[in-house]
Amino acid sequence: MIIAVDGPTASGKGTIAKAIAAHFGLPHLDTGLLYRAVGRQVHINGGDPDNADDALAATRFPDELLTDDILRSEETGGLASRVSIHPSVRQALFERQRAFAEQAGGAVLDGRDIGTVIAPEADVKLFITASVEARAMRRWLEMTGREIDIPLMEIEQDIVARDQRDITRKDAPLKAAPDAVVIDTTKLDKEQAIAAAIAAVEERRADR
Repeated sequence: MIIAVDGPTASGKGTIAKAIAAHFGLPHLDTGLLYRAVGRQVHINGGDPDNADDALAATRFPDELLTDDILRSEETGGLASRVSIHPSVRQALFERQRAFAEQAGGAVLDGRDIGTVIAPEADVKLFITASVEARAMRRWLEMTGREIDIPLMEIEQDIVARDQRDITRKDAPLKAAPDAVVIDTTKLDKEQAIAAAIAAVEERRADR
């Protein structure tokens, strides 16, 4: 069983995907980490994330970079959004994601184009969303909890900019698959959002 979980930044899709994977005993891949690693590697290389050649070169990042906590930073998230607009980068990471999705027994993948590009044949597709204000507050609480001082307004502006890049990019834009179940987590707490997602998966499985 392949489960695709898509949505914009800070919508809760990662937390939901991990919970679904644990509930159904499936491996989980946060595909956004791959793009964050590319963005971070561009920075390490001293390159320009808006330059396609620099970004493509950074797709050869070492695997250990995926375990670096700096990938969760706001700065790296912004770099990830910028490198992800390059078709060459997306193609370089495509096969890696496909191989994970096609493993025996199935998998859960979360990102921005899983249900539309990476695994359009997924058994269940979820699209997790929330208002900009709610997403910014969640990210701000997360950052302050890690003792990172950043203005809430700055986070909101960054989220709006990322959404614009992700939605309007020519290659694999962020959008819900036609057959995806859309879950708005704006007014849901963590437990409620997870419960709603698991219920949606169960319902889709029953319908098949």
